[in-house]
Amino acid sequence: MQRKFPRKIKRVVIKVGSSLIATHQMIPSVDRLKGLVKEISWLLDNGYEAVLVSSGAIVLGMGELKKRTRSSDLARIQATAAVGQTKLMNMYNEYFGGCQKLCAQMLLTWDDFDNRTRFNNASNTFKALLSMGIVPVVNENDTISTDEIKFGDNDRLAAMVASMTKADLLIILSDVEGLYDLNDSQKRIFDEIKEISKEIEGMAGSSANKQISKGGMSAKLEAIKVASKANIPCIIASGRTENVIQRVVSGERVGTFFVEHEEKLLAKKHWISFGAKPKGSLIIDDGAKEALLKGGKSLLLPGVKEVTGHFKKEDVVVIKDRQDIEIARGIVNYSSTELDKIEDKKGRPEVIHVDDLVFSVKL
Repeated sequence: MQRKFPRKIKRVVIKVGSSLIATHQMIPSVDRLKGLVKEISWLLDNGYEAVLVSSGAIVLGMGELKKRTRSSDLARIQATAAVGQTKLMNMYNEYFGGCQKLCAQMLLTWDDFDNRTRFNNASNTFKALLSMGIVPVVNENDTISTDEIKFGDNDRLAAMVASMTKADLLIILSDVEGLYDLNDSQKRIFDEIKEISKEIEGMAGSSANKQISKGGMSAKLEAIKVASKANIPCIIASGRTENVIQRVVSGERVGTFFVEHEEKLLAKKHWISFGAKPKGSLIIDDGAKEALLKGGKSLLLPGVKEVTGHFKKEDVVVIKDRQDIEIARGIVNYSSTELDKIEDKKGRPEVIHVDDLVFSVKL
């Protein structure tokens, strides 16, 4: 029985990890890369649009520099990524050219999602490239990324790119066939998962080789949560499976299929939840918490008991209760300095409007 998607697939985001890009000896997996490019070219020839989110810059850089262990020094990691990114794009240019296709490099950091102007600029670039039949090849800009602006793994980056481009499907190619059911005596993979529960999360392991790959199944599940809230179905499948992309989009039951979330977050609220990095937090009292969770109210100043961090007006902040548990995120109407100076709480200034709030807990 064929797998049925909720809508016709037109735009596909494909994420490929470092373990599929290079061997354990840091040597490029040429045949696998050529096969990947051939499959993406098949997508374009058959009326699809494709975005490739590709890891591999650091591991290929390590290979070029004859290094076998990843440096702990940030500047050296960035330099290694700069060397490897050139190698990676030269290979993609050559292989896509061999299929009479063009590709384009797009290097992103979290700032490109956090800042709305940069977000819109990146979104418009994607639109232009796809309209011209060009494959955007996306990677995190490891050459300039610091801990403050890093995604941490390309699985989350792929989910954010899928949301930004309004993709119809996210395919995460891994070195495993899907998510294994650890309760199954034969350890078969799940065919379909409707919700990522605590039990499902408990079946995720970590990356087997930290030198090559930063992400693991846990990172992939976190990324899928991001994509599913944007109404994007996801599939985890093995990048070593022959013609895996063609088989997936054709409806063959390959890999594990994660159904999109039924209640799609609007673009603005999805950005608040996942695209913006919070610049501070507000601790609220029990009355304000109840008003937010049960009454669908805006957050008013009298309910705010503590302000942490340094933020400006229209930044995203985290809202926590007195037990330090996150209950929501939202766009604040005042800077942290202004909130500290507002003395007339009886005027009940509106700190965050209800339309700019996204809840982190189930209501």
